[in-house]
Amino acid sequence: MDSSRENLKVASDEQLLAAFLSGDKPAFASLVERYQRDLFQFLYRFLGDSAAADDVFQEAFIQVYQSAGQFEIGRTFRPWLFTIAANKARDYLRSRNRRQSVSLQAAISPHSGNGHEYIELLQSADPGPESHLETDELRDRVMLAIQRLPEHLREVLLLAYFQQFPYKQISETLKVPLGTVKSRLHAAVEAFANIWKSTNPAAS
Repeated sequence: MDSSRENLKVASDEQLLAAFLSGDKPAFASLVERYQRDLFQFLYRFLGDSAAADDVFQEAFIQVYQSAGQFEIGRTFRPWLFTIAANKARDYLRSRNRRQSVSLQAAISPHSGNGHEYIELLQSADPGPESHLETDELRDRVMLAIQRLPEHLREVLLLAYFQQFPYKQISETLKVPLGTVKSRLHAAVEAFANIWKSTNPAAS
């Protein structure tokens, strides 16, 4: 029993899915547990609501359960899972009419170096094992700014800077060309910077 549990821990995502398709139900439970934190955090940042994130998390894995037989051999599980989750999150937002838009008129100067500062701000807001009051407050402010981004910019920003997806995997997840990923990411950082400066003038 212990040996079986250890095997599940070291198995790749794709091996766990294959084991589940062969009738090993604990393998599916291991997949859910493995993505409990990363996928939930992605959905929470995307939706801005922990209850909604929990609901969509469950819906995403229900879809994985139902569609596991359609998973193509040779594909990577993680982008496939995040594609399903992102689609479910978009459906949720549309059903609640929560989509917001942001003006992109004031761009970051490409020579000012500010773009790098905002990227570092986004990365520093990712929760780590330690939690301090200052970083909690910073994360809350970053979260509010992210929630004001248009949906298509928010998702690419979350995948790139919080989930650390490479451009190619973002392209596969969102089903858009690589060039579109890069242009959206640039626009997302600019939009985030504009929102941050308008809502946190003392930090600009």
